[in-house]
Amino acid sequence: MKADHKRVTILVADDDPDDRMLTKEAFEENRLVNDLHFVEDGEELMDYLHRKGKYEDRDKYPTPGLILLDLNMPRKDGREALQEIKSHPQLRRIPVIVLTTSKAEEDILKSYDLGVNCFISKPVTFAELVEVTKALGKYWLEIVELPPNKE
Repeated sequence: MKADHKRVTILVADDDPDDRMLTKEAFEENRLVNDLHFVEDGEELMDYLHRKGKYEDRDKYPTPGLILLDLNMPRKDGREALQEIKSHPQLRRIPVIVLTTSKAEEDILKSYDLGVNCFISKPVTFAELVEVTKALGKYWLEIVELPPNKE
């Protein structure tokens, strides 16, 4: 871990196993050793955040300091999950970054209307993903003051 990076749990919600693996590898490539957790859809994301089912163990599944959210997922999509997160009194403080294949203006506008902290279209190549995660690490883990985790 770089000395100036904050140790923050990052929760990634993405239904594509290849994208999850590439995201993990991109973080590793940038030597961002933050605690990464993955969920596969919006239902699982909300279960994690509300400590339901297999996510009850606070030590094993800590509250994230940052959420990377795909919009297009089964069961409950990212838009619905974002709306729930940003309307919940405690969860709304967690920064949410949409990282999705969508470039639709409607998705961008709706995401910001729902309170997303930033919207990023998924890069096409692994090298571009490495650059995006490097920028995310620099901005969110070095520059920004994140809200304190009150656990």
